[in-house]
Amino acid sequence: MASPNRRFKDAIYEQFARIGKAIAAPKRLELLDLLCQGPRTVEALAEQASISVASASQHLQVLRAAHLVEAEKKGTYVECRLADREVCDFYVSLRRLSEARLAEVRQVTGAFLTERGAMEVVEADELVRRVRDGEVTLLDVRPSEEYRAGHIPGALSVPLGELEKRLAELPRGRELVAYCRGPYCVMSIEAVALLRKKGVAARRMGEGVVDWRARGLRVERGPAGGARKRGEPARPSR
Repeated sequence: MASPNRRFKDAIYEQFARIGKAIAAPKRLELLDLLCQGPRTVEALAEQASISVASASQHLQVLRAAHLVEAEKKGTYVECRLADREVCDFYVSLRRLSEARLAEVRQVTGAFLTERGAMEVVEADELVRRVRDGEVTLLDVRPSEEYRAGHIPGALSVPLGELEKRLAELPRGRELVAYCRGPYCVMSIEAVALLRKKGVAARRMGEGVVDWRARGLRVERGPAGGARKRGEPARPSR
């Protein structure tokens, strides 16, 4: 018969394993990544993860059972959000561990970026300096609701779907740097490709708001267009 000490240890590790079991599906990790950007309805999550609403609901139920995600009924929709900011920190730590330990992550990413001609990025440390010096204009090309949930101070909200028709609004005389959800989000890649096609100097930031916050840098919340006046340099701070 197992000793009390062994029963205690077995019980504790069984609880820890609940988290591992909950995230042991690629789509559930993608849902956590999306929820790091802000709350979403089940329908919106399903669309952005390219799965059915029924499948999204099932995955979210697993995440809720592990207390990683919470849900709230709002009218005819159910809105989901991360249970705590620590859940997003955990996801980022898992992502970074995978990047460091799994060569396949680098191979798949490198092949995709090379094919798209998108290997060149602005690193965060360089970006902080250049933004503070007024050398670049940041474009947040995520959907506006994600911008409102949290964005890099001074960034202009120009969702990817609106970028082409809003080119005339963009400040001139400084390089544009586009960012989206993070290193595996393709919206900033598409934004830079469009801007360069139109003759506008642009690069992309390899990280997103979640990574920015993880570096200890400030993230703002607020409506699109409320970050700063056009042409006024941003001042990111720690």
